[in-house]
Amino acid sequence: MKVAYWPGCVSRGFTPELHGSMAKVAPLLDIELVELNRANCCGAGVIAEHSQELADTLNARTFALAQKEIEQGADLMMNICSTCQGAQGECQERLDASAEYRAEVNKHLTPEGLEYAKGLVNKNFLWVLVEELGLDELAKRVKRPLTDLKVGPFYGCYIVRPTDRLGIDDENPRDTYLEQVIETLGGTVVDYSGAQKCCGFPISLMQKETSMRMAGQNLGEAKDQGADCLVTPCPLCHLNLDMQQPVVSKTIGRDLQMPVLHLPQMVGLALGMDPKELGLGKHVVKPTSVIDWTTSVVGSVGALSAA
Repeated sequence: MKVAYWPGCVSRGFTPELHGSMAKVAPLLDIELVELNRANCCGAGVIAEHSQELADTLNARTFALAQKEIEQGADLMMNICSTCQGAQGECQERLDASAEYRAEVNKHLTPEGLEYAKGLVNKNFLWVLVEELGLDELAKRVKRPLTDLKVGPFYGCYIVRPTDRLGIDDENPRDTYLEQVIETLGGTVVDYSGAQKCCGFPISLMQKETSMRMAGQNLGEAKDQGADCLVTPCPLCHLNLDMQQPVVSKTIGRDLQMPVLHLPQMVGLALGMDPKELGLGKHVVKPTSVIDWTTSVVGSVGALSAA
């Protein structure tokens, strides 16, 4: 499978371990990444608040670049950021709904020789795993099952709502894909109420304490339900749940020590990759501080202490 690959801004800046782990996991899944190096920020919904046409133009440019790669043999466009998925999906919905508006936006792309045509398929890596590769095929590639690892899924807002725009229905229950992938990799899914709630990142610059409390509630609920770690397809959620976790712990008065994995990292571990290859040492809350990956996947501090 060949994909026009959009890693997003955050994965190449604040969370380079996400971009790096995706690059290393892709060949193990027979996914060829053709990176859209000239693409631009999706705007994360913020630009659209100030200028909808500017946000749509920026994303139309990225879509047009992806379509050029598809013309050269790529199967679809793929991203690794659920915020990008949501923001780009919103822009694409507007562009596809009106030929007149699409033509107006395309005028801004003409100087670069670009044009967005209706109907691009853009999927998050999570969706690609389930819908393109398939869970049966993924299971065949597992070399080190996530045995005894209790994983809390954390979707982030932009990949679970609104359901119509995201194509979530009985045929494609995309709001259950994280759980399906965790189980396919041999892990145990932890059911907790925060799995599809907001991490708090969108309000972090306006209401810092509220943002930290939102993150703390999600992390605390997962911990109370016995989770060894969380996994997320959203690097912005990762920023609030991992990078800000020391502040979160101080805000809520609780030592959380909850590792948060990027989705490609969890997949890579199950495929037999070394934690260092996947950048687990770059996290604020080091997964290896509470999980022993050396021989089998055991989610307990005791196991690590005994190793």
